[in-house]
Amino acid sequence: MTTMDIAKEIAALCRQGKNQEAIDRFYSPNIESVETCAMPGMDQIQRGLQAIKGKNQWWVENHEVHGGTVEGPYPNGDRFILHFKYDVTPKQTGKRITLDETGLYTVQDGKIMKEEFFYSM
Repeated sequence: MTTMDIAKEIAALCRQGKNQEAIDRFYSPNIESVETCAMPGMDQIQRGLQAIKGKNQWWVENHEVHGGTVEGPYPNGDRFILHFKYDVTPKQTGKRITLDETGLYTVQDGKIMKEEFFYSM
C-alpha cells in the first residue's frame, strides 16, 4: 500500500469511530507517539504498540464522545496529516468541549512509525 492508501484507510476507520482497528491494522510494533502534553499518568512520548493501545484505551475510558469529524488526508511524501474535531465530555470534569486536533503521521515499510499530535492548550 502507498502512503496515500494507508492515509485514506486510517481516515475512513477514524470517521467510523474504529480508531482501535486503525491502530491494529496499520501501526508498527515500534510506533512512537508524541502528544502536545502528557496525559495523566503517562509520558508525553509513548513508544511501542502496547503503549499506544493503552493510551487509546485510557482516552476511550475517560471521555464520552458525542460526535466528530475527520478531515484529510493531506499527504506529503512519506507523511500525511489528518485533522480531527470531536465533541466530547471529559468524564473528570463533566464539561462538554470541542477537541480540535491535528495528527501528523509518518509511514515506513507500509506501517505508521510515528504519530505527532498538535492542539491548542
